[in-house]
Amino acid sequence: METAFVLLNCEIDSEGDTLQLMKAIPEVKEAHRIYGVYDIILRVEADTREDLMELVKKIKQMEKVHSTITMLVV
Repeated sequence: METAFVLLNCEIDSEGDTLQLMKAIPEVKEAHRIYGVYDIILRVEADTREDLMELVKKIKQMEKVHSTITMLVV
């Protein structure tokens, strides 16, 4: 199992809606709103690193997501 933390920067005033969308993704094990440079932090899991990177790619392409930082757990 591969695990990563993903920080999201969202469109202004879309944080709540984006958080709900993230919580609906099965691979997202935790999702929280945070204050600071980033708006949301996710803990995500996938079977392989390739699956994990595909998941992050899909998250990055979501309409209200401006930027992400992904930190792989080793």
